[in-house]
Amino acid sequence: MSDTQYLAGSCNIGPGEIRRRQVVAIVGLIFSIISLVTLLTAGAPRSARFGIFVPLLVASVGYVQSRSKFCLAYGFAGTFNMGKMGDLSRVSDSVSRAADRRTASKILFKSAALAAVLTLVIIALPF
Repeated sequence: MSDTQYLAGSCNIGPGEIRRRQVVAIVGLIFSIISLVTLLTAGAPRSARFGIFVPLLVASVGYVQSRSKFCLAYGFAGTFNMGKMGDLSRVSDSVSRAADRRTASKILFKSAALAAVLTLVIIALPF
């Protein structure tokens, strides 16, 4: 399989879109670190650490999408982009759209689970 070939339920973004998801993962990680440092230096109660879930979710979504070569939003919308940025194509058949929705759901679940586990670890840490 080429890196620039749409494959229903498996690959719906090309190299440019993958790089965009990698950037989202890094930005989410940076915001997560900034949030944690802010919470710790402000002396916020341990329960405030639950708020780190959101930036961790952003990082997780970007990471899982880039590793999967699959955009969950495109999967739910029935679109894909294997070319230049912003050049979306529609998925033509219902079987492929259904496969894409299943994969998008799995990515959303994996991302939320990863963010939840990381959040619980941060809450449990003794600092």
